[in-house]
Amino acid sequence: MNNSAVQKPASDTEIDALAERVKKQIDQLFIAEAIYPNEVQQQMLASHVRAMALRSLTGEPLPEVEAELFEDISPESMRLAQQVVDLFGNLPREEAWLLSVHFEVAKSN
Repeated sequence: MNNSAVQKPASDTEIDALAERVKKQIDQLFIAEAIYPNEVQQQMLASHVRAMALRSLTGEPLPEVEAELFEDISPESMRLAQQVVDLFGNLPREEAWLLSVHFEVAKSN
């Protein structure tokens, strides 16, 4: 992965607002797809989405991520995760790989 974006400052308010906006859209996806994450899964997802918002606003790159680690993730979970990553408009596809795990785990509830 090559994220050559220049890092820029972002306030906690900006990060939280973006994360909350995306989290609301994820909640709508969960409803539409009949996915019911438990409380712990919701907390973990919220933390991940906030980190994504931070990276989106600051340009901070992800560490290297190996695609092979996500071979067992269903195409449906990967599709949903990519939809969420697309909401940010500037994050690399590796973000969807990581996010897809949240969808996959929540689908098993």
